[in-house]
Amino acid sequence: MNSDLLFLLILPVVAFFYAAVGHGGASGYLALMALFSFTPDEMKPTALLLNLFVAAISFFHFWKSGFFNGKLFLFFAIGSIPLAYFGGLFDIDTHLYKITLGLLLLFAIAKMLNVFGKESTEIRKVKWFEGVFVGGIIGFFSGLIGIGGGIILSPVILLMKWGKMKEAAAVSALFIWVNSASGMAGQLTKGIDLHPKSWLFVLLAVIGAYLGGLFGSSKLNNTSLRYLLAFVLILASIKLVFIP
Repeated sequence: MNSDLLFLLILPVVAFFYAAVGHGGASGYLALMALFSFTPDEMKPTALLLNLFVAAISFFHFWKSGFFNGKLFLFFAIGSIPLAYFGGLFDIDTHLYKITLGLLLLFAIAKMLNVFGKESTEIRKVKWFEGVFVGGIIGFFSGLIGIGGGIILSPVILLMKWGKMKEAAAVSALFIWVNSASGMAGQLTKGIDLHPKSWLFVLLAVIGAYLGGLFGSSKLNNTSLRYLLAFVLILASIKLVFIP
């Protein structure tokens, strides 16, 4: 099968699953682009662009189902938005970029394998300075690498007992959107290099995201798909870190 066609077939599947858990999917898109030998200059802005559409659709479904906690989101956003913009201004060495992305994909893999999947019955309120600090750190790396940060934020919310799984998904979806918008703004100030087929990628991702958000905000729990995506991310992480 033609590699371009294979990429186009896998892309909406990635968007479907990520939207189903309240994520924009940048780590998945970056993993795919790494596997299909996209250049780093194309990877970062293209992933942010896809995030803007997929995270918006995912957030809409979770918000409509009543899972959004505005106060929890606000604390994270205050720290993340300016630092995501700041991170988006930087270009880092290609080798360092690949290693950093490969290591950050470990969070995505852990999420797919439900390492952070246990919900606490005891929920505690996040202090404003905790939220601002965590949001700022994640925001900076989101802009720097080209991810929305939800793949890191949602495990943190669960580990710190700041919210339940679908509440974490709803907050993460909007967090991803604002970080992606801020990171993209940083990219636009210095010029970007989108892939020529970016808008075709957006169309396919939107189709997958709409279905994923619809099912994920209600009843979807597809273990086989989760494991398949984890396998793809593992391959991408190995390629990024160990293969020149």
